[in-house]
Parts: sequence; C-alpha cells; structure tokens
Amino acid sequence: MLLIGGEWKQAGAGGTFERTDPFTGDPAGTAAAARREDARAAADAAGEAFAGWSTSPPSERRALLHKAAALLTERAEDIAGLMTRETGATFGWGMFNCTLAAGMLTEAAAQTTAMRGEVIPSDVPGLIAMGVRQPAGVVVGIAPWNAPIILATRAVASPLAYGNTVVLKASENCPTTHAEIARALDDAGLPPGVINLISHHADDAPEVVDELISHPAVRRISFTGSTRVGRLVAEKAARHLKRVLMELGGKAPMVVLEDADLDEAVAAAKFGAFMHQGQICMSTERVVVDRSVSDAFTGKLVERAEALKMGDPREPDTEIGPLINPGALERVGGLVEDAVSHGARVLTGGEADGPLFPPTVIGGVTPEMRVYGEESFGPLVGVIDVDGPEEAVRVANDTEYGLAAAVFGRHVPSALDVARRIESGICHVNGSTVHDEAQMPFGGVKASGWGRFGGTAALQEFTELRWITVQQGSRQYPL
Repeated sequence: MLLIGGEWKQAGAGGTFERTDPFTGDPAGTAAAARREDARAAADAAGEAFAGWSTSPPSERRALLHKAAALLTERAEDIAGLMTRETGATFGWGMFNCTLAAGMLTEAAAQTTAMRGEVIPSDVPGLIAMGVRQPAGVVVGIAPWNAPIILATRAVASPLAYGNTVVLKASENCPTTHAEIARALDDAGLPPGVINLISHHADDAPEVVDELISHPAVRRISFTGSTRVGRLVAEKAARHLKRVLMELGGKAPMVVLEDADLDEAVAAAKFGAFMHQGQICMSTERVVVDRSVSDAFTGKLVERAEALKMGDPREPDTEIGPLINPGALERVGGLVEDAVSHGARVLTGGEADGPLFPPTVIGGVTPEMRVYGEESFGPLVGVIDVDGPEEAVRVANDTEYGLAAAVFGRHVPSALDVARRIESGICHVNGSTVHDEAQMPFGGVKASGWGRFGGTAALQEFTELRWITVQQGSRQYPL
C-alpha cells in the first residue's frame, strides 16, 4: 500500500509487484507499484501539508516523534520478521535496526528546538540583522534495503523534527519493511500529508525518482545507496538546482599498527567484516596490517571467521544469513576468483553455498586485484601487509571511497595521528569501522558522498538559513 495525504491506498494504475525471500526463494509479499502520477500525488500532498506542519509548535512535533519511537519498539519483533522475509536479515539485525531507529526518532525529537538563529552586528545604524533557520520544504527520502529501518528512519526523522514534510521512497527490495516506518509515524498521529510513502517496481524507478526530484514543492533529496546510483540522483537534482544529502558506497580500511592489541583488533575486524554478511556501508573491506604482526592477526581472524554459524536467518543462533540476491553472490564470487587469478590466497571461505556466502578472508591482496578497490558488499575482507604507519596511511587512502575507517594501536597518540591522516568522514581508534549513534555526524568524503546525517549536523542539511533585518528609526539612503 502507498501512503498519500494520510490515506493508505493502492497505486493509481492498480499495479503490484512481488518480493522473494532470499533464503527460501518463496514469495515474501506483494507491494503497490507506484508510477509517476502516484509520486506526483505524494509530493503534492506533502507540499499542501507543509504550511501547517512547518508552523506547528516544537512540543507537538516532539511528542509525535516520541510516540512513533515507542510504536517502532513495540512492533520490533514483527518488523524483524518482515526484514528476514524481504532481505534475509537475521533476527538480531532486525531488532538492532528497530532499537537504533527508535533512538533516531528520540534524538530527532530532542532537536525540535534546535532551530536557533543569531543576531549579527550591522554597520547600519538602528538595523537589527538576524540569521534565522526555517524548514526547507518537502524532503524526498530515498532509502536502501541493507539496514532498512535504520536508514529509512534516518531519512525522515530530522526533516520531520525541523518542520519539513516528507515523501519516503521505499526500496523495491523491502517495500513492506520500509512501510512500517511510515505506518508508525502515521499511527502516532502525524497530520495527513506530513509523511508519505511510495513503493515501486524496479523498472519504474527512473520515472518515479524523476517526478519526485523535479516536483516544484521538493526542496531537499536525502539519498543513501550505491555511488553509481548516487551519481545519477545528484546529476538529476543538479538540473533542478536541488540540494542533495548523499551517503554512498564504502571500502572501509582497518589499520592494524605493530603495537595493536591483536585480540581487540580481530574482534573488531570479525564484527566489521561479517556483520549482516558484510552488507553494511561501513563494513571492514580491507585490513591494512603491519607486516610484523600480520601472520598472528590473520591466523586469529581466520579462526574467528570459521566459527561463525551460517544458515537460516530465522534460527536464533544464525550469525551469517543469505546475501540479498543471486547477483550479490555472483559479484562476491567474481571478486574472489579475480583475486586468486592474480596471486591472492583464500585463507577461509571463498565459495557460495546456495544463497549463503561464507565469511571469506583473502591474503596477499595487491592493487591489480579488483577486490583491492571495488566495494564487495559481502562477507569478504582482504588483508594487505604494509611496512609501518606511513605506508599504512597511503594504502588506506588508496581508494575512491571515504566513509568509515578504523585504526588499532596501543599508543593512542600515534594511532590518532594515523586516524587524522586517513581520508574518511568517520574514523574510530581502537573500535570497529561499523558503528553508528543517532546523535553523531554521519557521512563520507570523496565517492562516499557529502553532507552529514545525525544530531545537530542535520540542521544544516534540512533547513534554510535566512537573513532577516528590522530597521529601527529612520535610515539615510544615498539616493
């Protein structure tokens, strides 16, 4: 079902499409297939609702966001089940999605009074000059499937808190999961048109996205997804002079210095590389390890990887579930084959098992291998040996991406010096590359996007800064 102007309805042309369970291959549900006219209606509804919502008291917005957070928490088990059917997520990943998403709504609620301005001294006698922040207008949120509740909630929470209205474009891979976010907000009592939901068949994505970006009421586009698609969205938005907040692909390095606590580094690498089958934008894709500790580190990582339990994501003890689709299996397998053909060593894993791909560690990775630079978005990590911190920084930065990174070393000042020189929007010293909190400024550099989600950083993305003056007394003009 689509949510347009406060009503849950079928697509205008009556079209639907089906999803398939990535693990069983069985049907995973049916969703409404919106077309251009449905997207236009959703943007129209959001535009009409903007005047009322943008002038609503902050306390009203805060209360509604808190209520939506409570509903997400209350429905978490059911939502986790939906995620499993549509994306192959394990139950634990689904529950974590709901927990963090509820926190994002709560954090956004706290930001409803953050739209403070400033008084700016003027050279004009009697002139009061102010910098004032106001809601931007309609925000289009385009969310991916891999962390569906987290990333779709992130696309809507701050915009709503600041008084914008929203059209959430669901991923064709998890339309009913994304619908649960809109449902929680709608059930919490948001006025009609403040939150709208569009789902569509993959073939209709170009026309739906074109309509949403080009619609005159739309002022911001929030996009999380691949760098390839992000470039298309940015190009289209540029033609309409629309501002875009983009969080794109990654190839996160984890640097292991010679004095690192190897047990802590291995634990972080295992989690960072294999959580949710490596299908996270922050996933540890490269371990850049000092040659003096490489053998010891790699041996421990292989042991930990081989101990992870693969299987049905419905089983509570499953740690590694299926990849999203056969294309993902083919991509990861192709990266392994290419690496081996160029001299890499598969230390564990490396071959698909039905819809599953085992945790895979590759040693001896070099620049001529595709896995050195291409995002795998799977449970695959390459180990690159280096001699000292200078080479570690060079290798860590030898990528088009720049989202997340990590550095492990017992001497924190030295590790922090390495972290400062890594070209990434996020870097953790002695922590995993996979880490997110609702109040933190989240985003990347280079081909990983621009702008920041989270906390007060989102204020700059989803509001307009206006210059407003008040003249007191008479003013002298030269003409």
